[in-house]
Amino acid sequence: MTEPVGRVRRLGPHVDVDREGVERGLGSLVLTIIELLRQLMERQALRRIDQGDLTEEQIEKIGSTLMALEEQMTELREHFGLSAEDLNLDLGPLGPLLPTE
Repeated sequence: MTEPVGRVRRLGPHVDVDREGVERGLGSLVLTIIELLRQLMERQALRRIDQGDLTEEQIEKIGSTLMALEEQMTELREHFGLSAEDLNLDLGPLGPLLPTE
């Protein structure tokens, strides 16, 4: 039997939630997305460098920005107790989300 829209179904008197586990899981998800975007930006920058589309100043700025982002990612992974491998989701038949370097 379905419940009417707008009604909340009670699961029980008490739900145990592991706050630390929830924070770690959310941190892992957010850091995975950021790492994916960081790698995509890095690949795009390398393509543009190879094509000669960037000035030396732009190359320097991109390099320092990507290095700073990688340092921040390392600090955040350590904060959440995660390794780089923890961020590489297994997509089953598609393989890992992030390329292994």
